[in-house]
Amino acid sequence: MAVGVVQNEQGEFLLSRRAAHQHQGNLWEFPGGKVEDGEDVQYALARELLEEMNIVVRDCAPLTVVEHAYPDKRVRLDVWEVTKFEGQVRGLEGQEWRWVPRHQLEAYPFPEGNLPILERLLDDL
Repeated sequence: MAVGVVQNEQGEFLLSRRAAHQHQGNLWEFPGGKVEDGEDVQYALARELLEEMNIVVRDCAPLTVVEHAYPDKRVRLDVWEVTKFEGQVRGLEGQEWRWVPRHQLEAYPFPEGNLPILERLLDDL
């Protein structure tokens, strides 16, 4: 999975809410999606953010890799910091989204696999 930690000019982070029917439904996450066969992670991240959130990634850098085992599934999150983007955010798949200041991130329920990302961002406070 390619995951984007997208920050706006006000220092807020982009979160999207997983649909109720999805794995870890109704929880908030840093947006992204599956890396398709033959794609590199950076390309997959840009594609997913355009398809899901209506933003064009102009620059990004690797942040961390998280591997997590849920009782029913294992995930590998290749996390990238999106340092420059264009476009107005819209949830193109009907998902709820919002910009959240760093100091409010802990108020949102995240899937366990996202917690190391959250911890890393909060360590920067």
